[in-house]
Amino acid sequence: MLLYHDPRAPNPRRVRIFLAEKGVAYDTIEVSIAASEHQKPEFRKKNPLALLPVLELEDGRVLRESMAICRYLEEVHPEPNLLGVDAWERAQIEQWNRHAELELLLPIAQVFRNTNAFWNGRIKQAPEFGEIMREQVCSRFDWLETELARRPYLAGPRFTVADITAVCAIDFGKVSNLRIKAETHPHLAAWHARVYERPSIKA
Repeated sequence: MLLYHDPRAPNPRRVRIFLAEKGVAYDTIEVSIAASEHQKPEFRKKNPLALLPVLELEDGRVLRESMAICRYLEEVHPEPNLLGVDAWERAQIEQWNRHAELELLLPIAQVFRNTNAFWNGRIKQAPEFGEIMREQVCSRFDWLETELARRPYLAGPRFTVADITAVCAIDFGKVSNLRIKAETHPHLAAWHARVYERPSIKA
């Protein structure tokens, strides 16, 4: 398998951590967003939307959405299980992964896209919207603090894809000065430290 990725972007990192948890071997091709390599015609043949990551199989088929890639990998490499072992657990993990995507990763990305100088001249920015999203992220940190006071991981007692999405989102927030603080969010900080004990986090 061949993974097209940018090592600094959160969505490719989600897939790399998932692959590391599975212990699956793969090769990589770096596609630099900063150098606009994702916009080149040869890459857009892989993904017309010019988004990362893209997973290319040995037979030339491609998957170009993070969770679609993870679901495929779960099917062909079912252990260790990261998406749920029965209907209830699968639903819980899906619920919390969607929360991590919609309540953390998406607004954190909007803060970055609308307030960071990296995007000047690349996209239309709306700094006021970015600051609204910043406030939303801070409120979601408060919400997650109460949730993680009840259990060690987002979806329950064990590490799952929901934790992968959440840690990638939160770590990506650092570039926009969105950081969890142990003094105000001790349970969230403890969860983050627990996730960072896993070797896969370095993928």
